[in-house]
Amino acid sequence: MNLNQVTLPVDDMDKATEFYRRMGFLQIVDTQHYARFECTEGNSTFSLSLDESEQENASIIYFEHKDLDELVLTLKKKGIEFKQDPTDMRHLWREAILIDPSGNKIKLYWAGENRLHPPWRVERSA
Repeated sequence: MNLNQVTLPVDDMDKATEFYRRMGFLQIVDTQHYARFECTEGNSTFSLSLDESEQENASIIYFEHKDLDELVLTLKKKGIEFKQDPTDMRHLWREAILIDPSGNKIKLYWAGENRLHPPWRVERSA
């Protein structure tokens, strides 16, 4: 199987779509209640769904980029604020953290080989 997309709830579609376009994503679907974006690399997409109800979303969406530090500097120049600058993590990834206008947590990261082959990798199936 291949992951098609992840859909994030947003409470203001205009603010949310502007934010993700400013991050560099190409918007490919645009309605009042739903938007979809192509990732800048590969074939993955993600979408936004308008949900104005009070809710807490504990999900985190990860976007991988080899030149993480450079990307973060570029996004900061565009006015995007970060909760955490690029930091080497104990799980062998380098991560930066930001929050979108609807409160969704985003981690930009680079893991290299450790993404699929960390030293503690296991291979279990049914």
